[in-house]
Amino acid sequence: MGIGMTLGSHITPLARSHIEKSDVVFTAVSDGIVELWLTEMHPDVRSLQPFYQEGKSRMDTYREMVEAMLAEVRAGKQVCGAFYGHPGVFAWPPHRAIQMARSEGYRAHMEPGISAEDCLYADLGIDPGKVGCQHFEASQLLFYKRRIDPTAYLILWQVGVAGDQSLARFSTGAAYRQVLVDVLAQDYPLDHEVVIYRGATLPIHKPRVERIALGKLPEADIDLEVTVVIPPAAAMESNPEIRARLAALDLPMGTPA
Repeated sequence: MGIGMTLGSHITPLARSHIEKSDVVFTAVSDGIVELWLTEMHPDVRSLQPFYQEGKSRMDTYREMVEAMLAEVRAGKQVCGAFYGHPGVFAWPPHRAIQMARSEGYRAHMEPGISAEDCLYADLGIDPGKVGCQHFEASQLLFYKRRIDPTAYLILWQVGVAGDQSLARFSTGAAYRQVLVDVLAQDYPLDHEVVIYRGATLPIHKPRVERIALGKLPEADIDLEVTVVIPPAAAMESNPEIRARLAALDLPMGTPA
């Protein structure tokens, strides 16, 4: 289940109930204050963070997290996994744990939470339905030939590890972000304004909203929790042929076009 992004503010009554009624609660949050808050709701909260290690493949870490949770399920316990934001967004272990539990005959359910994406729309005043919105994991954008539409918003996740092919780093660096900028420069001018965004995780904090030119991105202070938002660089272009076809469909039956 998801506990949302901001401590105490985003958790739903149903999510809190799952925590309180479980036999054991696993959590993967990097903030010790959040872990302490969870222990006030349940006496047996176990952190999954120690599975992370610099130089260790994140996939190995994720598999170990899943096995830790499933071991308690197989022992007959009611298990809850409490994750930042939405447990199904940029979170491999929850999806895998549910898949494995169901395949072994156990009942498993994902309870949604307020995600970083939800906070981003609110903090930046973006309506994804206005001109469209594309989301890419930054490394995936580099590793594969993807099509970018510069008339819509482009949101890049996990820019702090962009270009990491080892899955074993906590960050890459300016040289890797320069490669990302070179790819983006095929669709955006280097002076195009982009937004460095990080949602608030504590009620006393404010979200980070920093606007810089795309060409300055390699020099920026970027960590794993930073998201980069690229506003549209061009206006949408009308499609007169499709509009004409639709107009013809609107005509009463038998009326000549």
